Amino acid sequence: MSSKTPKILIYSHDSFGLGHLRRCRAIAQSLVGDFDTLSVLILSGSPIIGSFEFRSRVDFVRIPGVIKLRNGEYTPLSLHINIDQTLAIRSSIIEHTAKVFDPDIFIVDKEPLGLRGEVLPTLEALKETDTRLVLGLRDVMDDPEILKEEWDRKNVYPALRDLYDDIWVYGPQDICNPVEGIELPGSVQDKLRYTGFLRRELPKSAQDLPAPTPFDEEPYILVTPGGGGDGVEMVDWVMRAYEARQIPLFPALIVLGPFMPAAAAAQFSERAEHLRDVEIIRFTPQIEPYLANATAIVGMGGYNTFCEILSFDKPTLMVPRVVPRREQAIRAERAEQSGLLKVLPIDRYPDPDLMAKALSDLPEMASPSSAGVDNLLGGLEIISTRVGEIFDEQQVASRKLVNF
Repeated sequence: MSSKTPKILIYSHDSFGLGHLRRCRAIAQSLVGDFDTLSVLILSGSPIIGSFEFRSRVDFVRIPGVIKLRNGEYTPLSLHINIDQTLAIRSSIIEHTAKVFDPDIFIVDKEPLGLRGEVLPTLEALKETDTRLVLGLRDVMDDPEILKEEWDRKNVYPALRDLYDDIWVYGPQDICNPVEGIELPGSVQDKLRYTGFLRRELPKSAQDLPAPTPFDEEPYILVTPGGGGDGVEMVDWVMRAYEARQIPLFPALIVLGPFMPAAAAAQFSERAEHLRDVEIIRFTPQIEPYLANATAIVGMGGYNTFCEILSFDKPTLMVPRVVPRREQAIRAERAEQSGLLKVLPIDRYPDPDLMAKALSDLPEMASPSSAGVDNLLGGLEIISTRVGEIFDEQQVASRKLVNF
């Protein structure tokens, strides 16, 4: 390894939302727990990364943020400069950080070349060192045809072939294949390693605290649109069901997410004031205690929410988005086919009776574990094992070099 203490650098592909950051944070937190002297540094454009707690030996570098618009284009989050200037700044920070930090492993989340190719110079520079280069992919990326067109347009294949040493897929091989329909050369296929989903647990800071009881001792349904930036329709649909219900429903705790548009968040809070059994939380960086104490969950189908559903083993209703990617819909469909949860397609919105019936049935549904799907949540353990193997290989290579 490049120093006496191991170091991992993680690039979190952030445009808008919490998905990439929370996945990278989960991996970092787990790894420093498994390796006593390991330091992990996360590169992130998330404007709220500072709201999250990090374990000792995990830190982050905040790069200028960008927003992905619904048409797929990007724009700076805060800076009044054009996107090309923003990306040039980001790319420079990423490359300089990697050079100074000198990581033993560099993990790139989701985008093989980074946002608009911003990571490519760093990959090329680190390839000339002893750093192991790893690409981490979600269990589902998008429709195969759309992903193929995207990767063809971005010309990612040379990087997959010549730069990356490992490609980790954060899901189980028997129910997911993010590169389905893409003809990858054998040398790239050999780099694929399926890890399983990433287990989530209660943060240590919350383990000794009383369980949250937003409705005193009454059981409740937790409604989470993740970051909330694209969750207005789902939350509105749930609210309509409570406003127009003709049947009894469990109380609902709705966590809007930090990226829910301010006007929509204000409207939802006002509507909830007229409902005795609906409570609104704008955002919490520690949603796990609420998940653990909930009777059931309503979510959109993002990767992190799905991992939490499996980890806390709650009956679940998914209302996945279909734009700008069908990733959530594909994941939800496969999960429903495996008997893990139920899906309510967003194209049935805004029928309040349909949502009310789904919410009424939800608490009596079976939990995901009853589906009997094996080896779902071994991702963090398999990643840790692989990281240990890489460190061992690097130590052997270093000793050979010294003895040469």
